[in-house]
Amino acid sequence: MSTANTSGIIIKCLGGLYTVESPDGIYECKARGVFRNRGISPCVGDRVTVEDGVISEIADRKNCIIRPPLANLDQLIFIVSTCEPVPNYLILDKFIAIAEYKNITPAVVITKTDLGDSTPIHDIYGRIGIDVAEVRYDDESTINAVRKLLCGKISAFTGNSGAGKSTLLNAIDPTLNIATGEISRKLGRGRHTTRHAELYKLSGGGYIADTPGFSTFDTNRYDIIRKEELAGCFREFAEYTENCRFRDCAHVCEKGCAVVEAVERGDISVSRHESYKTMYEEAKQLKEWELK
Repeated sequence: MSTANTSGIIIKCLGGLYTVESPDGIYECKARGVFRNRGISPCVGDRVTVEDGVISEIADRKNCIIRPPLANLDQLIFIVSTCEPVPNYLILDKFIAIAEYKNITPAVVITKTDLGDSTPIHDIYGRIGIDVAEVRYDDESTINAVRKLLCGKISAFTGNSGAGKSTLLNAIDPTLNIATGEISRKLGRGRHTTRHAELYKLSGGGYIADTPGFSTFDTNRYDIIRKEELAGCFREFAEYTENCRFRDCAHVCEKGCAVVEAVERGDISVSRHESYKTMYEEAKQLKEWELK
C-alpha cells in the first residue's frame, strides 16, 4: 500500500511509533526529526500528513492536554460514581474548569446509581447546562444515551480510578474489549489499568480515549489557570461577574459581589463556589515562573 502522501489522525503513540488512521488505511509511522528540533511531539488526536511512511506535517491543534497527551478533543466526559469512590467535587470542578479553559465541552456520566443517590450530581451540574447522563447496565437506553453523546466527536473519558470507565466503554462498544480493574479497598482507588492514551474508533461513530484516573494527577499537569482567568472557567458566574461593585473583584467573599450574593440566594451552587474559592487561593500561591 503506497503512503506517498496521505492525511489522517494519530490514534496511538507508543515508543516513538505513531499509528495513523487515514481514509485509505492504517499506518505505523515515525515522525520527522524536525518536530523534535522545534520541541513538538506528535500526540494522539493530531491531524497529520504522512509522506513515504513518515509524519511530515502536524495541523494546528484546537486544544491539547498535556498528561496524557491528547489533542483536538471535542469533549471531556467525567465518569463519576455515586459511591466507591464517592464523588470528589473539588477534583471534578478543577478538571471541568480546565476543560472550559481549553474550550473542550465537559459532560458528566454517573455510574453505580443502584448503590447511591445521583441527585446531588444532577442538581450541581445539570443546572449549569452541562450534559449529565447516568448509566444502568440493565437499561440499554441509558447506554444509548451515552453513545449518542459520543457520536461524531473525539472524546476522552476520565474520572476517579474505580469509577467504572473501562466497564462503561466496553458496554458502549463491546468490540473494544478494554481491560478493567477491580477497586482496591485497601488503597481506596482503582488499579491503574490504563497505561497510555489511545483513541478507539466507535462502531456508532466518533473516537474515544480511555485515560488514567484523574485522581492520580495534579491538575497543573493539564494546565495552569491564572486567578484572573478562573471566574471565566465557571460558566454559571458569567451573568453575575459584570454586576460586581469592583472591576477586579475576586468573587470570593467581597461585600457587594454579585457572585457571592447569587450563592447566598441559591442561584449558584455552594459546592461549586467552595471549589472556586479553593482554586482561587491555590492560584494566588503560584509563582510567576510556574505560569510561563
